[in-house]
Amino acid sequence: MKLVLATHNKHKIQEMSDILKSINNDFELLSLDDIGFTGDIVEYADTFEGNSLIKAKTISDFRGLPSIADDSGLMVDILGGTPGVYSARFAGEGCSSSDNNDKLLRLLQGVEFDKRTARFVSVITLYMPNGDTISARGECEGLITFSPKGNGTFGYDPVFYYPTYGKTFAEMSPSEKNNVSHRGNALKIFAKKLLYYKFIS
Repeated sequence: MKLVLATHNKHKIQEMSDILKSINNDFELLSLDDIGFTGDIVEYADTFEGNSLIKAKTISDFRGLPSIADDSGLMVDILGGTPGVYSARFAGEGCSSSDNNDKLLRLLQGVEFDKRTARFVSVITLYMPNGDTISARGECEGLITFSPKGNGTFGYDPVFYYPTYGKTFAEMSPSEKNNVSHRGNALKIFAKKLLYYKFIS
């Protein structure tokens, strides 16, 4: 089954590909580069579910293939769930991951470690050319550090501390992170739903 991954983010493509292939090898995964999509997708929804569906439908309509999209972000409890769906552009349009992390840490200045609770959220949506959809949500609970730690991965990973492993996502190996991450959890649920969909279709 050919699936288009609706993202230009090379880190996300690699992470999603690794997780999906570890679950089931029946998928042939294509990137936006593979299908020649170079446009922008306006994410105007106020939920991860909504933005994930927008991206998946846009790409499926473009090429007529099943498209899988991820919308994910960080929700910090003491900030009322911020940055949420605005995680990628938290510090402004065109900002870097470092800019976003710097802004987050500034907002949390003076907050004790045990009150810096947060969670990563990922919503995976598949949109089929016939209009069928499959969606799965995964989360991972953690705490925000006082400063970035680790050189791996991307986004808010250097400031997201996972207590069970005693380190940030950026300090983990890819296999460690994929085993517990929000995206990994969402994709595991998604893969089971997709296999059931193929079985009953």
